[in-house]
Amino acid sequence: MTKLPQVSSRECIKALERAGFYRVRRKGSHIVLHRKDPFAQTVVPERKTLGKGLLHAILRQAGLSVNDFLKLL
Repeated sequence: MTKLPQVSSRECIKALERAGFYRVRRKGSHIVLHRKDPFAQTVVPERKTLGKGLLHAILRQAGLSVNDFLKLL
C-alpha cells in the first residue's frame, strides 16, 4: 500500500474538489463537502496538517483510494 503524505486541510479540500466534491457549508473550523454522482459526503477540519487516521477516514467517506488521492494532489 502507498504511504500517505502529510497534507494540510487546504490541500485535501483542493484534491477533493478535483474529484467532483463541492463545499456545502462551514461550521466553525469544519468544512462539509458533497458529491452528487456517486453520492458521498465528508467533513474536513481546518488544520495545518491532517493526521494519518483522519485522512484515511476522509478518504473512506469520499470513496477514494490512497492512489487516487495521490493523483489528485
